[in-house]
Amino acid sequence: MTNGTDSESRKLLKRLRDVMAEQSAGQARLDAIVTLIASSMQAEVCSIYLFRDADTLELCATEGLNKEAVHITRMRLGEGLVGRVARKGRVVNTANAPAAKGFRYMPETGEEVFSSFLGVPVQRLGEKLGVLVVQSREARTFSDDEVYALEVVAMVLAEMTELGAFTSDNAAMALRHTQPVLIRGGVGQEGVAEGHIWLHEPRVVVTNPIGEDPETERKRLNDAIETLRISVDDMLSATDVTADKDQREVLEAYRMFTRSRSWIRRMEEDIARGLSAEAAVEKEQSTARARMEEVPDAYLRERLSDLDDLSNRLLRILTGQGKDTGAEMPENPVLVARNIGPAELLDYGRSKLKGIILEQGSVGSHAAIVARAWAIPLIIHADGITTEALNGDHVMVDGEQGLVHLRPDDNVSSAFRDKIAMQADAQKRYASLRDQPAQAKCGAVIELTMNAGLIADLPSLAPSGAEGVGLFRTELQFLVRSSVPRRGELANVYARVMDAAQGKRVVFRTLDIGSDKVLPYMKREDEPNPALGWRAIRVGLDKPGVMRMQIQALIRAANGRPLTVMFPFVAQFDEYTAARDHVLKELEREEKLGHVLPSKVEIGAMLETPSLAFAPRQFFEMCDFISIGGNDLKQFFFAADRENERVRRRYDVLNVSFLTFLEHIINRCRDTGTRVSYCGEDAGRPVEAVCFAAMGLRSLSMRPASIGPVKSLIRRVNLDDAKAVIDDARGSGAQSVRGAVMDWLRTVP
Repeated sequence: MTNGTDSESRKLLKRLRDVMAEQSAGQARLDAIVTLIASSMQAEVCSIYLFRDADTLELCATEGLNKEAVHITRMRLGEGLVGRVARKGRVVNTANAPAAKGFRYMPETGEEVFSSFLGVPVQRLGEKLGVLVVQSREARTFSDDEVYALEVVAMVLAEMTELGAFTSDNAAMALRHTQPVLIRGGVGQEGVAEGHIWLHEPRVVVTNPIGEDPETERKRLNDAIETLRISVDDMLSATDVTADKDQREVLEAYRMFTRSRSWIRRMEEDIARGLSAEAAVEKEQSTARARMEEVPDAYLRERLSDLDDLSNRLLRILTGQGKDTGAEMPENPVLVARNIGPAELLDYGRSKLKGIILEQGSVGSHAAIVARAWAIPLIIHADGITTEALNGDHVMVDGEQGLVHLRPDDNVSSAFRDKIAMQADAQKRYASLRDQPAQAKCGAVIELTMNAGLIADLPSLAPSGAEGVGLFRTELQFLVRSSVPRRGELANVYARVMDAAQGKRVVFRTLDIGSDKVLPYMKREDEPNPALGWRAIRVGLDKPGVMRMQIQALIRAANGRPLTVMFPFVAQFDEYTAARDHVLKELEREEKLGHVLPSKVEIGAMLETPSLAFAPRQFFEMCDFISIGGNDLKQFFFAADRENERVRRRYDVLNVSFLTFLEHIINRCRDTGTRVSYCGEDAGRPVEAVCFAAMGLRSLSMRPASIGPVKSLIRRVNLDDAKAVIDDARGSGAQSVRGAVMDWLRTVP
């Protein structure tokens, strides 16, 4: 196929299409295809390897190797040249295969007599499906045209595999999207749920990978690109020049790509070799996704991600398969997406979704905040879920373990439902404690409050038994908008929150943006470590206009009621005094304007940085209250990034050093009479909550669903006994007190 590549390639694809059209079994089709490719490529061998499971490739068809090796020869991902192609998603082209790095001799295949080797990945949108190989006795390197032609054929094979053209009873050739799949991800929000998949962006299915006429397909592509350009230009025109700089940058990148000659040329070349316009776009998209996985540079990854999104838009134009497919949302929907913004997520509404599964995301992302507010499980980093799942698929989400059971078998379903039933029974038992205090056997009473971020959270206040709102996240009102909200709008929102609390204390945390919470209308700062960068109070003090506006809205919302304001991520005393002065000045200003002032104002700080624990005594005396922000404090104390799955679970919050540090904070607050609480995920875990209470904390803030389990355990124990167990463990030189505390709890009636 070295001469007249274009026409030969098209001829091969048309013959492939004829093979596909035949009424034959999947194995027979594969056998016919390898024979066809070997003949067209003038090679003695053509073989197709498909994934049997995530780590194992299986020889599923061959022309030229021993037929007896089919479905017998298997290799691990990365093993041999075939495994190397599969792992890297890149072409291997060598004139001397036995001498190539990583070569593995498979005696049952008889391939030792073949010197040259060309292997290309069979992949679709970053999902690796298998490897297509041609070999010959002659020691030669295959030409660029031959490599390109084989890649085009591999693209068609990927599409046909997706459409089920090669199914059989063999595991490697099973019908796709029908088998049970277990996906391990990270925990974004705890909880368990059973339901059915609802794809945020429905899959685009290319049903015509082979083009009839290159000129017709090229025109379809160029017409679709022109439509895409117009839509991008329209979006740019509708974007506010001053308010949406970051969004404009993305759209400008889109515009640049739509006019990229190299991008268009590559797709046109694929069309010239016989692909349809849709298949050419998807081939380019698959290549970009494969590159995206290996690019370390964050900027380049973002640009490749932009190109991926643009390709999706182009595919929807070409196929007519828009986001609104007409499908009805299934019963008990579980949302699946690569990633999702807060406004899009909130559009689904609290009452609909039973869970959320994301391929990307983070524990501090917008989606995590909303999932916590809705008290539904969230799984993040669920690799492959958007390509594996179909709308309506049965799914079970285990937010305790970070597991997704997609299309589970009966045994898994039965065990999972038992787990859900046990949790439901436990919640019924906890409901009976709703109006009881969290009073330990020793007489100590622990205040249990809830975290919130939406007005929709507040109905949970009474049924959960929470004594107030220990943390109301105010950033969601900013994150879901395309421009800065007005003061009056914020005042109305905050007033409704206070109304819903019905006189119970609400701690409003001022705007905590930065890190992974970036406002749509704020320019993203390119920081090497955003969690340690320009965020929270640092942004507020550098841009005081937004802080003053928010404080004014809070004062007006109080309208004579008590007001509690808390500043996030304070690292040193002068940051707190500067922020506190803003509140005092706004109170003075509001009084001069004749507005009703709050009946009482409390001003506090979140202690999330170790430095603040060693602030001057005057800081603790000046603070009306301190809330220990456990999520951030833990990551900075242990130098373990909470977004990094390798290290975030490595360190135990019941580590002796961390408990001793908490004791230091508690003692400083006790010395100055400063009210102190603990706010974070660990406060909602019963064992940890008991230990915090034993160390002297008398207020804990958590998600509403955790209040019942925490209260139940606190009421069963004597905190003096718990403290004695903790002190004994600390004295023994143990690294963590968890083991000792768990042993003691087993003796508690």
